[in-house]
Amino acid sequence: MTGGVAAIDAAGAERARLAEADAGAEPWRAWGPYLAERAWGTVREDYSEHGTAWDYFPHDHARSRAYRWNDDGMGGICDDRQTFCFALGLWNGRDPIIKERMFGLGGDGGNHGEDAKEYWWYLDSTPTHSWMRWRYHYPQAAFPYDDLVHVNGRRSREEAEYELVDTGVFDEDRYWAVTVDYAKAGTEDMCVVITVANRGPDPATLDLLPTLWFRNTWSWGLPGRDAVPQLQGSPGRLVGRHRVLGQLVLQADEPVPPLVCDNETNAQRLWGLPGTTLYPKDGINDHLIAGTPTVNPEHRGTKGALHYRLTLAGGEERQIRLRLAVTAPPPGADPAPELDLGDGFSAVVRDREAEADAFFAELIPAAASAEEAAVARQAVAGLMWGKQFYHFDVQRWLTGDPGSAPPPPGRRFGRNHAWWHMNSFDVISMPDPWEYPWYAAWDLAFHCVTIARVDPGFAKAQLLLLLREWYQHPNGQIPAYEWAFGDVNPPVHAWAAIRVFEIDGGRDHDFLARIMHKLLLNFTWWVNRKDVGGNNVFEGGFLGLDNVGPFDRSAALPVAGVLEQSDGTGWMAMYALNLLDMSLRLARKDRAYEDMATKFFEHFAYIAGAAYQQGLWDDEDCFFYDVLRLPDGSRVPLKVRSIVGLLPLAATSRLNTADLARLPELAARLRWVLANKGEYHDVVGARRLSADGRQQRLLSMVGPDQLVKILTRMLDEDEFLSPYGVRTLSRRHLDKPFTVSLGGSDFTVGYEPAESTSGLFGGNSNWRGPVWMPVNYLLVEALREFAAFFGDDLTIEYPTGSGRKVTLHEVADDLSRRLIALFLPDSWGRRPIYGACELFQTHPDWRDLIAFPEYFHGDNGAGLGAWHQTGWTALVVDLILGVHRS
Repeated sequence: MTGGVAAIDAAGAERARLAEADAGAEPWRAWGPYLAERAWGTVREDYSEHGTAWDYFPHDHARSRAYRWNDDGMGGICDDRQTFCFALGLWNGRDPIIKERMFGLGGDGGNHGEDAKEYWWYLDSTPTHSWMRWRYHYPQAAFPYDDLVHVNGRRSREEAEYELVDTGVFDEDRYWAVTVDYAKAGTEDMCVVITVANRGPDPATLDLLPTLWFRNTWSWGLPGRDAVPQLQGSPGRLVGRHRVLGQLVLQADEPVPPLVCDNETNAQRLWGLPGTTLYPKDGINDHLIAGTPTVNPEHRGTKGALHYRLTLAGGEERQIRLRLAVTAPPPGADPAPELDLGDGFSAVVRDREAEADAFFAELIPAAASAEEAAVARQAVAGLMWGKQFYHFDVQRWLTGDPGSAPPPPGRRFGRNHAWWHMNSFDVISMPDPWEYPWYAAWDLAFHCVTIARVDPGFAKAQLLLLLREWYQHPNGQIPAYEWAFGDVNPPVHAWAAIRVFEIDGGRDHDFLARIMHKLLLNFTWWVNRKDVGGNNVFEGGFLGLDNVGPFDRSAALPVAGVLEQSDGTGWMAMYALNLLDMSLRLARKDRAYEDMATKFFEHFAYIAGAAYQQGLWDDEDCFFYDVLRLPDGSRVPLKVRSIVGLLPLAATSRLNTADLARLPELAARLRWVLANKGEYHDVVGARRLSADGRQQRLLSMVGPDQLVKILTRMLDEDEFLSPYGVRTLSRRHLDKPFTVSLGGSDFTVGYEPAESTSGLFGGNSNWRGPVWMPVNYLLVEALREFAAFFGDDLTIEYPTGSGRKVTLHEVADDLSRRLIALFLPDSWGRRPIYGACELFQTHPDWRDLIAFPEYFHGDNGAGLGAWHQTGWTALVVDLILGVHRS
């Protein structure tokens, strides 16, 4: 067999697994990295009176408390119902606790909001998780828990965060590099290779504890759910029995001792109360560190670890092999079979890695550089590792479990009480597995666009999931995120659905119809709930942009009135165009959708026209602003030049003569609007011939007359254009902050290119200057849509003031390259995302491990926010594919 044929066959192996999974023939997605990296401090686990989630379940409790809704761990996997969990435990001999989960500061402890204080990377994953790789760097010195807490607690918002690298624990390379490779031999058969490397100069000892446990589903007093599974340990083996899963075996490559306890809360440690077992959840921790008799001498329980004690010379590394497999259906079989850890194991690992290489070689264009290919592959890996099992029955959470104390009375009127219908029990793509270990609606929409490049079946299922009746509110609202389901995220679901439909080949009209039917409910919710004046301009709230305005747009206004939002109105104009686009595609198969096309064409015209009629567009400044409408009818424009005023660019689409000829009612309505509604001519009237000679019409909230004016601001390096994309706030506000006086108080917005110095909206992110990937991606898409309409006939000065004229396609390509450059080594070999951190910039063991931060410094591109995020920032994959399009 030639190498070329072998590569094609290898790439086809992963595609075949996806096809089997989509068809329901083989559950290749059943096992995956669905174990959260933080479940403590989440809303689900919060039963406090006032919703203080971080205080109620802090990191210090995590090792001792059985979780109610889902478990967490490091580099772990579980099944898609989280029946079992498998993850790493590590102990360097100096820490006060075994390292079983990532440490970080809660929202009340970080000077810029919650923040993980560890370093780990998702290096690889196929979409079926047939092959995965994960890396963690663990200090050999005592982990500086107290130092991180105290120093960050003393720092103000004007100071930088104090990070783990700042403590000096990685000096002289005194750390362990731990890499975990997973390779599936079958749908429920995982080969695991753990590589432990002593990067330090001297011999060191590490306790390695591959840990297997059953999620505690039996302690909550629920009828019919009290059956307790069992793990039985013996040298080099743990054998589990579960009434649904069957028999589960974890086998090691040598007869290391087992340590077994119960996945039960240590009530004595936490509250001074008697517990239900002598061997609670933290029993292995206490036994190993303090020598207490807290592991079961009979090696029986519901949580177990295989104990390796590894002493390695400086620079030495060691590999261990494990295999985890379901070996019999319920109730199991005796004796449990031995699992192959020899030649067959080696062949599986070798083949799965080769298949992954071939799969990604087929995805990434040959024209992409090796660095771009590495960025794209690791970005996909992060998305795949970001899929997590998410369980939350809100009604049960509100009312409490029979076996637990009832929740406080305020629960019935507090957070999420109106979302009692929600009952989640699914694997969902998360924004960040540590900082945001719950889904967010608009994050998820962006995730799905990139996920569709590798797994369109999963991407479509995710978009449909949030519109199912046990998620979408009966009134039509899509849940925003766990902290407050009733908050308002931008309505990008329809846009994402169209992009996924296109990436998948544009054939699955059933998917498009299903999603459109539910989005009609959501669009109606927006029209009824977020257009208070009925004038087709929208309020929305913070719309995911946190502190972009002078005051919290989700809270009560400082004066009586209504805040009419340019971004909210732009999002809704875009939403109407997206539904028009869906209608047109579906009408090609079913003429019944023509009425929908006509409806959304006209609704778009009303919204886009209202932006001008109601004063959101400022002709003197050539920009869109939010406007505060007061009870007396007067208006106060909030003249902040921010991403709020650029988002209307995304409300852009085209109609061609072929669609109008096919849909005569739509064509007739278009002619009627143009003849009888002259005020809408600017937003629906522009027309020209496309490259193929067909006439097309531009539908855009930003008409041709406004386009060049607003782009002049956007592409000005003294305003929005940074070396690494478009800033969220004009740099002009550095010297000239915007201030408005309302209700006797002053509210100010100034340019802040990095972390926010304001506590507005929790202070956990910043939309006052940094570069954010999702809105940049939408602006690039908008430029390509305008370019498809104007062709090469429209050129624009780029950057503004340079005297250089280019086409809009060239602007879109250059913006894409600026965003991609965030992750690539520059001419000095430095990646902008890593800023001034020399360890990440120059050390050969760190510099090629790529993080995908939440947002980026508006001037130098350094990564900020949720630093390990690999959700919407993975849109860089699409940008790489876009600039290398054929």
